[in-house]
Amino acid sequence: MRRFPVAALAAAFALALAWHVSVRQAALFAVGVGLGAALAAGRFGFTSGWRTLVVSRDPRGVVGQAILLALAALLSLPLIAHFPELKAALGPPSVSLVVGAFLFGMTMQIADGCGSGTLYKAGMGVPLNMGILPLFALGSFVGSVHLDRWLALGAIEPVGFVDRFGAAGAVAVTLAGLAVAVALALAWAGPKGRAQWFDARWLGGALALAILAVMNLVLAGQPWGVVYGFGLWAAKLATAAGVFEPAANAFWSAPGNAEILRQSVLLDVTSITNIGILAGALLASAGTPATGKALTATQWAVGLVAGFVMGYSSRLAFGCNVGAMVSGITTGSLHGWMWVPLAFAGTLVGIRLRRRFGYDA
Repeated sequence: MRRFPVAALAAAFALALAWHVSVRQAALFAVGVGLGAALAAGRFGFTSGWRTLVVSRDPRGVVGQAILLALAALLSLPLIAHFPELKAALGPPSVSLVVGAFLFGMTMQIADGCGSGTLYKAGMGVPLNMGILPLFALGSFVGSVHLDRWLALGAIEPVGFVDRFGAAGAVAVTLAGLAVAVALALAWAGPKGRAQWFDARWLGGALALAILAVMNLVLAGQPWGVVYGFGLWAAKLATAAGVFEPAANAFWSAPGNAEILRQSVLLDVTSITNIGILAGALLASAGTPATGKALTATQWAVGLVAGFVMGYSSRLAFGCNVGAMVSGITTGSLHGWMWVPLAFAGTLVGIRLRRRFGYDA
């Protein structure tokens, strides 16, 4: 599809949102378009950035992600401290977080995309990610249905750095943590890797995504997320089909979730940015054939199962690379810092499995 018709459709949809829903939702859709375009045009892959560090000892992707986190934190943490109506992405340290983050890190490597990666690659027309998207949504929904059982295994109250240390303290702790993370990545990369730590493409993507993530926080009143929208879509379909009763489930009977489930999906802030990411990726890649080698039946089956598990585990972990890592860390949540090493450990296993099934052959 050519770029002009895609841009025209996106503009028409934004105008319809502004007229029939709200100007805020139209603005959030525009933010989503920007996120999708930045991810697709810059190939800003959270999954691939981790994989190239491990496999090729190339730290540029991880350094780019750290720059994104630092910039977004410098803007987001003071905003959260001074405007109580803005919410941080707080998740409880729990057994579900430990299990979910590890499984997510493992399966995102097999599926070759996290939550945002699945979205923008599906928008670009990559076949495997297009197939994974509905299974990710189904997995996220099933994970939400089971979440109360996982939390019963052990959980503590969320820990927010802004509440504990104030804005300045939260910024200092976050930047110090990111400095340590970069130092570890450079040490892993070795002398040759350290010599190529900077990449203008990753820097450009980091700048664009940080600004757009903060815009999302201000407009939505909550940080950028992906997983909740997926689960909501599947929950709506299951409810409409009569195979799910929200009132009997702890997650979907909670007042906030129950209200969102009853409303139009166009009123949900996460859903509307997800739709925007799909549109932005399609816009950025318009006229360019989708890339990706032909997969065997086994590779398709393994990838689709990984997509379902990725969706399930993302709900257990209270987010993916976006909701847990980006939004968790940049808004001062302890669970975001716990998520990263657990997901990285899963990535080490996932890369071996990816190799075992021949995805990189």
